[in-house]
Amino acid sequence: MVTEPLAPPRAAGADEAAIWAALGDVHDPEIPTISIVDLGVVRSVELSAAAVRIELLPTFVGCPAIELIVAGVRDRVATLVPDRPVEVEISFAEPWTTERITPEGRDALRRSGFAPPLPASPPGAPIALTGAVPCPFCGSRRTVLENPFGPTACRSIRYCTDCRQPFEQFKTV
Repeated sequence: MVTEPLAPPRAAGADEAAIWAALGDVHDPEIPTISIVDLGVVRSVELSAAAVRIELLPTFVGCPAIELIVAGVRDRVATLVPDRPVEVEISFAEPWTTERITPEGRDALRRSGFAPPLPASPPGAPIALTGAVPCPFCGSRRTVLENPFGPTACRSIRYCTDCRQPFEQFKTV
C-alpha cells in the first residue's frame, strides 16, 4: 500500500499559541541551552491575515546576538506561516530585565553552568555585584567575583572556592 506523505501544516492551523511554541525552539546563540521565550526576550506575538508580527526586547542595547536571534525567529516562524511575511521588531518600549527569565530558563542556565541572576534589588537601590552567588556546579555559596566584565555585557565571571570552578553569572538587571 502506497501512502501519500503528510502535507506541511497549513497557515490556517497556525495560531498565536503555535507561534509561541515555535519560538521556544529558537535559542540564544550565545547560550544555546535557553530559548528566547525562557530568556524573556519575546515581548509580543501578533497574528493577522496579512502578517505575523513579533516584538523582541534585547537584553542589552547593542547585544551582539540580536541579528542572529531575529534571523532565527524569521526562519522558524516562516515554516508555520509560509504565505505571510514575518515581521520582527526590536523594541525598547519597555526595558528587558532579568525578572523576565522564566523558572525553566533559570534551571536551563544552571544546568549549563551559568549562575542565574539574583533577585532584583528594590527600585532605586544600587545593583550589587558582590554577595553570595550559588555555584551552578556544586551549589556552594562560597563564590567570589573575579571580574565584573564577562564575555558579554550581561555576564560577569565568578569563581567557586569549594569546587574550584570558574563560572559566568547573568547580571541582575
